[in-house]
Amino acid sequence: MGNVKDISTADFPTQVIERSHEIPVVVDFWAEWCGPCKVLGPTLERLTNESAGGWELAKVDVDQNQQLAMQFGVQGIPTVVAFKDGSPVSRFTGALPEAQVRQFLDQLQPSELDLLAQSGEEALERGDDAVAEQAFRSVLSQDAGHEAAGLGLAGLLLEAGDRTGALEVLARLARTEDVKRLEAYARLSADEDVDLESLAEAAASGAEADLVAYARGLVGAGRHADALEPLIEVVTLRGDEADQARLMALDIFELLGPDSPITGQYRRRLASALF
Repeated sequence: MGNVKDISTADFPTQVIERSHEIPVVVDFWAEWCGPCKVLGPTLERLTNESAGGWELAKVDVDQNQQLAMQFGVQGIPTVVAFKDGSPVSRFTGALPEAQVRQFLDQLQPSELDLLAQSGEEALERGDDAVAEQAFRSVLSQDAGHEAAGLGLAGLLLEAGDRTGALEVLARLARTEDVKRLEAYARLSADEDVDLESLAEAAASGAEADLVAYARGLVGAGRHADALEPLIEVVTLRGDEADQARLMALDIFELLGPDSPITGQYRRRLASALF
C-alpha cells in the first residue's frame, strides 16, 4: 500500500521528516507483542487509504528502532505522532476509538486558508506575483499568523525593497526557523547598491559606524565571513555601535545556519569579544 510504509531509523529522516514538507506523515510507533497496537494499526491503515493521499502512514517497530522511539519520547505504545513541515505537530497514546482517530487525522487536512495560501505559492511558481500577493494578503487578513502566507508575502515585499513591510509581516508569525532566517535576511539586506571600495576606504579609519556600514555592504555581496571580521572588531571596541554589530553578527549566524563552519568559528570569536 503506497500510503502505508514500514520505516526504520535509517530512512526516518527522508521518509518522515523530509516527506512531511510535501504531505503530512502520521507515524505509528508499535510492536508485535502489543495488543492495543493490533487494534489501532488496522484502523490507521484503513483511514489512511481512505484519505486518498491526504497523508501518509509510517509504521515504526519500537523493538527494532528503540533509539528513534526514545528520541520522540515514546513511553507507551501505541503512540501516534503527526508530522508536518518537518516537525511533530500532534500526538496521542493508546488505541483510541475510531471516531477520535478520525478527528485527529482530520486536523491534518489543509484548511480553506491553507489552500488559498497554496494557490499563492503556485502563482509565485508561475511568475504571477500580483495574484500571489493578493492570495497571501487575503489569507493574512483573516489569520495574521498564517506562516505560509506570511513568508510568501514577506518574500514579495523584500523583492520590492520593502524591508520594513516584510519585517512587520514576519513579526506576527510564530518564531519558526524559516521565519527567523527570513527576518535575519531582511534586517541584513542593503537599502540600495553600495560601493564596496568606498566603504572599505572609509572603514580603514577604524570608525565604528564605517565598519558596520562596510559589514552590511559585504553581506549584500554575499561575503558573510568577510562581514563578520569588522563586526567582531566593533564588538571588541565596546563603543556605541557594539550592540548593533553584535545583532548583525547574530543575524548572519541565523542566515548561515548552525551547521555552517563559519557560524561555529565566528560564534566562538563573538563570545570571546563579549566576555
